[in-house]
Amino acid sequence: MTKFMLLYRGDATPREDMTEEQGAAVTAQWGAWIEKHGSTLSDIGQPFMGGRAAVGGDGNDQTPVSLNGYTIVEADSLEAAKGFCDGHPFLQGAGADFAIDVYELTPMEM
Repeated sequence: MTKFMLLYRGDATPREDMTEEQGAAVTAQWGAWIEKHGSTLSDIGQPFMGGRAAVGGDGNDQTPVSLNGYTIVEADSLEAAKGFCDGHPFLQGAGADFAIDVYELTPMEM
């Protein structure tokens, strides 16, 4: 099995801006997705809700992209890893401005 990183991209609503009911619904969606995929989730991940910055190759500040979190999954192929996006809670009710980028992680020896 190969590891793949799912990166969540789009301007998601911060949890503190949701009603209690909305927060509960989002939590339930994530719980169902996690339960569905179980042991194939190598790292459930964390949201990127704190401060953010970007620095260019010239050392100057840049505007960071709108990434909101990550998950690391195990799959047999890129196509199989893309399957984790089907019914994914990050994409529920989202438009085309939301996406999940899928990257194969390549082991490196140091």
